[in-house]
Amino acid sequence: MLYETYQAHRDAFGPVRWMAQAMHGLLNHHPWPAVAHHPVIRSAAAACEMVARAGMWHERPDFGIHSTIVGGRTVAVDEVARLHHPFCTLLHFKKGIDVEQPRVLLVAPLSGHFATLLRGTVETLLPEHDVYITDWHNARNVPLLYGRFDLDDHIDLTISFLRALGPETHIVAVCQPSVPVMAAVALMAADNDGAQPRSMTLMGGPIDTRRNPTVVNKLATSRPLSWFERNVIATVPGRYAGHFRRVYPGFLQLVGFMTMNLDRHVTAHMDLFKHLVRGDGESAEATRKFYDEYMSVMDLPADFYLQTVSRVFQQHALPIGRFVSRARKVEPRAITRIGLLCVEGENDDICAVGQTSAALDLCSALPTVKKAHHIQPKVGHYGVFNGRRWSNEIYPVLREFIRANA
Repeated sequence: MLYETYQAHRDAFGPVRWMAQAMHGLLNHHPWPAVAHHPVIRSAAAACEMVARAGMWHERPDFGIHSTIVGGRTVAVDEVARLHHPFCTLLHFKKGIDVEQPRVLLVAPLSGHFATLLRGTVETLLPEHDVYITDWHNARNVPLLYGRFDLDDHIDLTISFLRALGPETHIVAVCQPSVPVMAAVALMAADNDGAQPRSMTLMGGPIDTRRNPTVVNKLATSRPLSWFERNVIATVPGRYAGHFRRVYPGFLQLVGFMTMNLDRHVTAHMDLFKHLVRGDGESAEATRKFYDEYMSVMDLPADFYLQTVSRVFQQHALPIGRFVSRARKVEPRAITRIGLLCVEGENDDICAVGQTSAALDLCSALPTVKKAHHIQPKVGHYGVFNGRRWSNEIYPVLREFIRANA
């Protein structure tokens, strides 16, 4: 009943949001400028916008990346679906000119937000790289006839994408996929697979959550797996294409994230209201853009979520040497020739410092010259892959690492 209750509340509140949006339009576009800019009218318009924005969205936003700068000139960019899978599309940001650049497979987190959360990551990479991304689908829209999707399927899909792109690829995993990406690369290395990537970058990923455990890590270990299955797994309602599929609803993930920093989100929305009343459009727009993306959520396949909780956060299977995929033991020490970069944020309250760099110790057969570690001061989890410090300080490290391992 969890999903049905949420959906009923959303349906009931829908007309209120619609009316608030309509009223906002009327107040904001009043034919008499003197009235439209009156403080009382601006306050009312701001209040209506806040009501209209209340809630979550469940449709994937657009990346909206139509051009980039290459060699000082503007170049058109098209989104091209390279490969299709029921749960994911391998999306290529194809440039309008032929230019030789390092190929990057950006593995987006399958953790409640759409891959568009990495829009800023893609925009920064594009001028100097040939960028592909895992564009995950909302599980509530995937019909049951396509079966389940679990952690092993994620690993298999990563391997298939790497094989499709070829051995010149550099793979970058952001947060949650660090574990399946490392497992995929380790299995390929054990097979001496010719499609092994040139380098692997893990950014803010939970390789070993025993190191400096965060609130998220402690929550995952505070209850048995059966509790998570009973309390946070729901069935998709009949109105959606994936009806009767068991999922971990995206709205629960978002509520969990927001609760961790509730005061920060409340302050941000209070500031948004003040910016709207003052007519500070630039500041208001920046907040709008962030929350338009942040409040867009997707459902996760239940099997994938539960296996991740169990094997990554409770059993710590990878760091203790007991991670098995399709009856094969994953051996990170099999990785001997690719570059490995671990990026961490000093203030990351989801994957604390040390959790991602644990990968460097696990890849014990990899020469030291092939390993690199970067701790970015003054950034939290989101700042590891987005924002000013990502663009100005973290990206240059990644760029040079990729070129060193080309």
